[in-house]
Amino acid sequence: MSAPSSLPSTTSGRPLVVSRDEELLDDLLRVLAAAGTEPEIAVGGPPLRRAHRDAALVLLGADVLGAAAVRALPRRPGVVVVAREELPAPEWAAAVEVGAERVALLPDDEGWLLSRAAAAVRVPVPRGWLVAVGGGCGGAGASTVAAGLAVAAAPGAVLVDADGWGAGLDLLLGAEREEGLRWPELTGLRGRVSGEALRACLPEVAGVHVLATARSAAPAVPEEAVRAIVEAVRSEGCPVVVDLPRPGSGGICPTTHTVLADADLALLVVPARLRAVTATRLLVCAPGSPWSTAQLVVRPVPGGLSPAEVGEVVGRPVLAELPHDRSAVARGERGEPPAVAQRSPLGVLARRVLGSLPEVAA
Repeated sequence: MSAPSSLPSTTSGRPLVVSRDEELLDDLLRVLAAAGTEPEIAVGGPPLRRAHRDAALVLLGADVLGAAAVRALPRRPGVVVVAREELPAPEWAAAVEVGAERVALLPDDEGWLLSRAAAAVRVPVPRGWLVAVGGGCGGAGASTVAAGLAVAAAPGAVLVDADGWGAGLDLLLGAEREEGLRWPELTGLRGRVSGEALRACLPEVAGVHVLATARSAAPAVPEEAVRAIVEAVRSEGCPVVVDLPRPGSGGICPTTHTVLADADLALLVVPARLRAVTATRLLVCAPGSPWSTAQLVVRPVPGGLSPAEVGEVVGRPVLAELPHDRSAVARGERGEPPAVAQRSPLGVLARRVLGSLPEVAA
């Protein structure tokens, strides 16, 4: 192919390719096409300066590093030098001078370049919110609340079971027979993960993608894996609900600290019994506790404390109440997703909780 000296800048945000090397241009056009974009090509004059200012990503061929037009461009982020062989020292110095974030060598770095280009041209989406749910005591109903919130936020919500000893949150949704990956297969995840690919491989029921633990074993749920999964899903704009475990003999686990540090809202579900409320106070008030800013969901019990008394004892605000629902136990035992209809107790709670989320996370 022959490279035009310039192309008019008609669309801001497209990648810019600056090179006269026809073989390199062919390779770059192929990579950018795979990333779902078509670049502008310019090598000098006003079109180069304009495109350089507006481009989502600037790819400079090693052949133009010494060109006066390139050296005169202002420094900016998002500049990558692309070459077909190792650069000699003078060209490395020129790459540093133009502020390149990396020198990509083709074909070895083609995968990285494809990923970098796809990220640069991706249309920004609002970041998905994160709600963390825990129980102030054992048997508080935190898993039911977490599942109800995820169902209310569907379709597209992801429910993460962070308790390796919980026998699988998919049981509560009736998804135990649905095909998909569970924690034993995903504990090795680290770093950057595709949110879309992750959701596609998880069991889905009632519009919720659920990452549950297995019943054949009780694997540890690694902090790094939870961090990677939550970040991947939120970056795709999808909401995440994490059901966190109660502290064990070793105290609050690192996964709980990690999730709560990033959560838009932390909820502790508390039965309105004195012992349960006192246990919740210990959890909230422990030195360095990640639950110190949690809000409360109170489950009234006959003869128990009032919601106001629960909030006073624990020292945290009560966000909502969860009245008794006679159908909840039966639905859970039959493997039916929680009822979040307009007037159902869990539906009313879910709308109250989701409506309290910050606008930036909604």
